[in-house]
Amino acid sequence: MRHKKTGRRLGRTSSHREAMVRNMVTSLFEHERIVTTTPKAKEVRKVADKMITLAKRGDLHAKRQALSFIRSRDVVAKLFGEIQEQFIDRNGGYTRIIQTGNRRGDCAAMAILELVSYSEAAIEESDS
Repeated sequence: MRHKKTGRRLGRTSSHREAMVRNMVTSLFEHERIVTTTPKAKEVRKVADKMITLAKRGDLHAKRQALSFIRSRDVVAKLFGEIQEQFIDRNGGYTRIIQTGNRRGDCAAMAILELVSYSEAAIEESDS
């Protein structure tokens, strides 16, 4: 029995799971939207919300804590710049999970994990 054990194991070793979550959080902040399985999205959401809370704090120690997890200076700069400004007045609930049905190959439940402020028009304007 897994009493008092938090988090999903996702069928991976702890080092593989930690690396996967780091990569997914980095991708989420870089692209503001990722498509993944529902259990992975629920795990990544926890960490992503904590990273945005660090960004809202905005001091040097918070930036160093974010860098120790994300490890991409460009993504951390984006997190402490434009993403921080989007959520400065919001008290939580920074991400949204949208169920999209099952994957064709193995029938795994799929979901879209995106930032609440995500919009297609804003992404297209920033790319131009």
